[in-house]
Amino acid sequence: MKRSNHRKANELRKTAIKKHYIKHPEGSVLISMGNTKVICNASVEEKVPPFLKDTGKGWVTAEYGMLPRSTNERMSREAKQGKQSGRTMEISRLIGRALRASVDLKKIGERQIVVDCDVIQADGGTRCASITGGYVALALAIQKLMKKKLISHNPILTPVCALSCGVKNGKTILDLDYDEDSTAEVDMNFVMTGNQEFVEIQGTAEHKPFRFKDLEDMKELAVKGAEKLFRLQKKVLQI
Repeated sequence: MKRSNHRKANELRKTAIKKHYIKHPEGSVLISMGNTKVICNASVEEKVPPFLKDTGKGWVTAEYGMLPRSTNERMSREAKQGKQSGRTMEISRLIGRALRASVDLKKIGERQIVVDCDVIQADGGTRCASITGGYVALALAIQKLMKKKLISHNPILTPVCALSCGVKNGKTILDLDYDEDSTAEVDMNFVMTGNQEFVEIQGTAEHKPFRFKDLEDMKELAVKGAEKLFRLQKKVLQI
């Protein structure tokens, strides 16, 4: 089966993470996965949600959004409509859950880190790129907190990343772009830790049910792809 850019079934799109992309946040990156580009900014706030007040624990949360012309046709700004879409809220919560899995909240102290993920160009896999880039932005913010001696112990437990997999024309493939995603028989997202544990698995049969073997095959593709993303994250954070 031919794929865009002549990729193999198990091949990631060209992926790059540029750190310190925006000047002001404590952690900032631009992640590019093929033609999908997301700015991830991590901001440290010296407060926590009310349910964590006086507990000594911190919090990590996320907000996700897409610029109006990040897609083929312009979308209206959700702020103008007066409410966020269900998709936006669902993806924001997914990113937050993924990033919280990477840290010991007790070691952050009673503060909150908000990771904003803004899609500036969409070509499939925006939630996965947001998680993968969002982790690096979060880690950069934590590095800054440690450098300032605001926290004494590194709260990072494990890196996290996310990948899409799918079944198209009966074949399992890794890291779907928009054209593949919109025509795939199966679309799945795997959120993983550096210990090859899963934070979340989302899967939908778009046209017909899929077999357990298909799930196993997609899982293996995701694990192999995640190894490459974890190496990239580590390299960026060490530079």
